[in-house]
Amino acid sequence: MLTGKTAIITGGNSGLGFETTKELIAQNAQVILAVRNTEKGNLAREKLLKLNDSAQIIVMSLDLANLESIRSFVEQFKKSFPTLDLLINNAGIMAPPFGKTADGFELQFGSNHLGHFALTALLLPLLEKTPNSRIVTVSSRAHSRGSIDFDNLDGAKGYQAKKFYNQSKLANLYFALELDKRLKEHGFQTISIACHPGVSATNILKLGNREIPAIFKKIANLFLQPPHMGALASVFAATEPELTGGEYIGPLGQFQRKGYPAIGTPHNNAINLEISRKLWRVSEQLTGISFPFIEN
Repeated sequence: MLTGKTAIITGGNSGLGFETTKELIAQNAQVILAVRNTEKGNLAREKLLKLNDSAQIIVMSLDLANLESIRSFVEQFKKSFPTLDLLINNAGIMAPPFGKTADGFELQFGSNHLGHFALTALLLPLLEKTPNSRIVTVSSRAHSRGSIDFDNLDGAKGYQAKKFYNQSKLANLYFALELDKRLKEHGFQTISIACHPGVSATNILKLGNREIPAIFKKIANLFLQPPHMGALASVFAATEPELTGGEYIGPLGQFQRKGYPAIGTPHNNAINLEISRKLWRVSEQLTGISFPFIEN
């Protein structure tokens, strides 16, 4: 049970985030829904309270495509919460038309990776003050098809929506695993875990920037992992007491597409130490935000 524990989940108002939040409040966690659209966040809160009228759910504004919004969110959170037990980096956008964040980053790399990188760095002092705290970062099976193109992170030399999505999810996985290494190297007690939902039928499925028709979503649910099952990987990563950090959690079924969660193995794309360290350096340079590690 998570009684007495506080969790932040990005994008907790819909899809996998909503299903993950349902599980967290079922275990009595106090959950902060960190969402870009607070109106949708409040609607999600109302739905969650109908399922569990004693749940502690707070909606807070957070735009991962805006570093100023990230800083503001963290400052507001610190005013009310001196500690943090759990951070779930869940929010993600998938294959939109080319666009940029408020700070000029390619939208998917900027939101999915750099936004969570900055958020985690700013919240780490609170996490480290909290015994048995965890950071869970949601990647994707798409990381196996990704590569980090350091010469075209902003898409100026050409943009392919799915290619840049794959890159962003590979960056999520590199970040989660590199973070755990650095936490351990510097004697931090907080752990970092990566996970993926399999192939899940959520509202991230779109045609360009438009939602797919409802009939196609129903068909997708017949063949893909339903959202409540996809969310189990995040819940497992957030709550399983035997995890020690650095694990990659995902469905156990065929090709890791469906099924109950277990410890898996990242694709070889995600285990290059040189790329991992370079991505960390570049992420700090781009965001202007560093982790509170004292380098030896």
